[in-house]
Amino acid sequence: MQVASSKISFLRPNPRKPELPLFVFLSAMDGTGKLLRSQLSRLSTAFDIRCLSIPQNDLSTWDQLSEKTINLIKIEQEAAPKRPVYLCGESFGGCLALKVALNTPELLDKLILVNSATSFSQQPIVKYGSYLTQYLPTYLYRLSVAATLPFLGALGQIEPEERQALLRAMQSVSQHSAIWRLGLMRSFEVKKNELKNFPKSTLIIASAADRLLPSVSQAKFLVKYLPKAQMVILPNSGHACLLEADVDLYEIIRGQWGSNLVELETDKVSAQLNI
Repeated sequence: MQVASSKISFLRPNPRKPELPLFVFLSAMDGTGKLLRSQLSRLSTAFDIRCLSIPQNDLSTWDQLSEKTINLIKIEQEAAPKRPVYLCGESFGGCLALKVALNTPELLDKLILVNSATSFSQQPIVKYGSYLTQYLPTYLYRLSVAATLPFLGALGQIEPEERQALLRAMQSVSQHSAIWRLGLMRSFEVKKNELKNFPKSTLIIASAADRLLPSVSQAKFLVKYLPKAQMVILPNSGHACLLEADVDLYEIIRGQWGSNLVELETDKVSAQLNI
């Protein structure tokens, strides 16, 4: 994977595959773009993958993050026009993905939200508890990061290597950045009318064992108002479900939009045979 830039950028975890649909992943609050790692081998069979990387010193607003992400997607489209765009956001990235999608629905073909943090401001304990971050001494902040791991994931279902990757990603976020990003989630809001007017197919993935956010109830809310949404519940998964050994994002997507992916894979094989 490429080294992260000092500005918001796309990481390319695999060689370019311009013949495949573009899959843009917007990560959780760590913003590293590196926690899709366990899903890459399967996803890369059907997609050309980009992962958004947000530097820890970035203090962009939602609108600024959305605009920068949109510009990056447009650059990718210019390099390989007319191919489908799948936009996937996890947790914090789910909020950003929804912002991007609602601002420029013409930019993408499919939207995927994984345990979206769109309900963050509606959870009093989480919302007001997040204010404590700004009052912690630095050493306690560092300890608190490790203490949040059991709430972020079902650790028994995450391999040790992936648990370490999650911890490193969370520790890479400075206290200043964490305060800013928590503030963004507290301020996030979207109007029901905006959801009702969104014209693209949407897949909502929610973990029933999420100990951080009420992901299932939020998924039901989103499915209620997004006209072309469908929902998949992961019964035993935690918040950071994409790191779990038994969760296969490619198979989940294929299970919902399988005909599209089968056609794409067939086209890929045909193109290779014609070379």
